[in-house]
Amino acid sequence: MLPGRALAHGNKPICVDCAGITQDYQCSRCGTETEHYRQGTCARCSLRDDLTVLLRIEQRSAEAETAAAKLLTALCGAQRPESILSWLRDAGVRDLLERISTGNIPLSHEALDGEPNSKRVEHLRSLLTHHKLLPNRDHYLALFERWLASKLEDIDDPEIRRPVESFARWHHLRRIRSLSGDGKPTRGPVHNAKQEITENIKFLTWLKSTHGRAVASCVQADVDAWLAAGPTTRHAIRTFFVWAVKNRTCTNIVIGFRQAKTVPLLTQGQRLAMLKACLTDNIDTLHYRVAATLLLLYAQPVVKIAAMKSTDVIITPDGLRLSLGEGDPAPVPEPFASLLTEHLAARPNMRTGSSSGSEWLFPGYRPGRHIHPNTLMERLRELGIDLLGARNASLRGLVKEVPAPLVAEMLGYSYQVTQKHAAATAEPWSRYSRAPSTPQWHDATP
Repeated sequence: MLPGRALAHGNKPICVDCAGITQDYQCSRCGTETEHYRQGTCARCSLRDDLTVLLRIEQRSAEAETAAAKLLTALCGAQRPESILSWLRDAGVRDLLERISTGNIPLSHEALDGEPNSKRVEHLRSLLTHHKLLPNRDHYLALFERWLASKLEDIDDPEIRRPVESFARWHHLRRIRSLSGDGKPTRGPVHNAKQEITENIKFLTWLKSTHGRAVASCVQADVDAWLAAGPTTRHAIRTFFVWAVKNRTCTNIVIGFRQAKTVPLLTQGQRLAMLKACLTDNIDTLHYRVAATLLLLYAQPVVKIAAMKSTDVIITPDGLRLSLGEGDPAPVPEPFASLLTEHLAARPNMRTGSSSGSEWLFPGYRPGRHIHPNTLMERLRELGIDLLGARNASLRGLVKEVPAPLVAEMLGYSYQVTQKHAAATAEPWSRYSRAPSTPQWHDATP
């Protein structure tokens, strides 16, 4: 501890002995020199006492390999035990832990799924998973399965439920499970699946109540009338009808792709001004500035930024590089390299219920999870950044300087996307054959 101050050396923090402090800061239980939390004991020892009583663990059985003992060891291993003590003030949390310790709630994902959905249950699940007391599972897949079961239960008409359930299970659920099994992200597919299923239920309900028809007797005029009379989200029924025609659930229904009328796009001047503010001004906390720079400089989607790992930052003799796609890692120019290095050394939420470091570049509040993409989106919008406009401007700026195929490989985009932006900026792929193998990145300062 450094509770003293050396006035003669610029108020520099100094230890107890050098400051001449006579107060005893050692924990009476473990002997650690730290601030006392309760009656001469540190926060960790106080937490162990509270959990031993709460989980009904006697001293002689504390080392037994039971669920309660494992839970006690995991919670007491938190880097910041004060956060666990604050968490335990919630009566609902204490009730959950008591029922786990008595065996009323088995230590399994399925048992926690049977509890009412709440933040305390999901936080406990994150703690248990992080400390290997529960196996890892795809969070978004599990949420989708629970959501789908609840959604189908609310449909009373079998003529509506039957095609919706077949479409949801055989198209969306099977696809999401396949993506999860391959280790690919499922948040986006789950979001799209929910929207499409919800819109299909609305359409089939309207079709039945307005025209008295089911999907098998649906005609093109019904679909055209539905699409013309409502918002653009109604076009989400297109996937259902492609699937339904293929499986002969209905015939002769055609819905074209919906084309966006406008493309959000910042000017390069606006983009560079935002980039300069993120790199040189203290416009926000460090990790949000780093996230904004990844969007403005590398055109990375916010969902992908949120899920980046610290291992994606590669230290080489030539400086930092970022692994963003299947191609060569992208170089990190100054001053962003210094900013990124500073962020790596001071990532937030590194002591949230865990005893080990997080693998995520942007750790979230829950143990073992990265920051939620929505949290990141909201904060960047508060900074005045048009997310899609900034990403499009960044991509178009890059394909002007670097061949589109290299941009695609290095930043993790498809060739079609980078070619579309190259065409919009009148930069054809013919440059690729004459381009160097490594793009020439400039200093990040606008």
